[in-house]
Amino acid sequence: MAVRGTGSNSQRTGDHAYGDLVSNADEVREFLTTRRSRITPERAGLPRYGRLRRVPGLRREEVALLAGISDVYYTRLERGDARGVSQDVLDGIARALQLDDAERAHLDDLVRIANLERPPRRMKRQENVRPGVQRIVDLIGTPALVRNRRLDILYANRLGAAFYAEVYRDPARPPNPARFVFLDPRSRDFYVDWDVAAHDMAALLRAEAGRNPYDRRLSDLVGELSTRSEEFHARWAAHNVLFHRNGVRRFRHPTVGEVTLAYQDLDLPQDPDQTILVFTAEPGSPSEAALRRLERSTSARVDTLGEV
Repeated sequence: MAVRGTGSNSQRTGDHAYGDLVSNADEVREFLTTRRSRITPERAGLPRYGRLRRVPGLRREEVALLAGISDVYYTRLERGDARGVSQDVLDGIARALQLDDAERAHLDDLVRIANLERPPRRMKRQENVRPGVQRIVDLIGTPALVRNRRLDILYANRLGAAFYAEVYRDPARPPNPARFVFLDPRSRDFYVDWDVAAHDMAALLRAEAGRNPYDRRLSDLVGELSTRSEEFHARWAAHNVLFHRNGVRRFRHPTVGEVTLAYQDLDLPQDPDQTILVFTAEPGSPSEAALRRLERSTSARVDTLGEV
């Protein structure tokens, strides 16, 4: 059997918690400003003139020139007015600011939200993992879990729950690795490359905020992390976004020690707000042996993790 990550958060930051997630004009302005500030004229292929520059990156008029639009039009957009912006204009801005795929998708999301005639009602939805998906996860012989776009763990197989035992120690439900990273000092031992993990989780939440700014639970989570963690607040303000598809991460598990695992995020077409996250070790490696030791040490019932 596996561990279910259901229930409601035990921590709240108030009904107004991070309501500014839905202040779309601010989101557009700050995202474009932070992207512009990182591109130097040399990187953009522009000459640098002798006079002192008062901005760390490109000027607005330089972005407009590179994008093939007027200064006035780009200035309007960077001030947060994204109504009626065409795909051709977005293509030009993406080229000028050298946006990667995740950043371009985020810009598209911000513009889409800006052009909604009526914002959708902010709702809290109970999320369930379909039994068929649960059975698939249970059959996977390595740590595997189902999570939503807020990074909440909705379901985990036995090995996945044992691997994330430190995350499950937080009484808040559903368990959330981002809350663990930013609010629990034990996370700095669990994630060998803590700074990378912290960057990635803040960037994933920022991307989801652009895609779905009316998610009440996301607003609550971001509000909680921002008010309780300076580390998260600084990363959130950077407006970095990320696609989390695959990669390699190092962990230091309290039971079996340090392991290096590849991860793969698998989309669920029938459940677009959920993904299956699977961790695997290199065959024959010490990390694979560590996972096998963890599997053997996992009892039939793990009382500290709740229902199994």
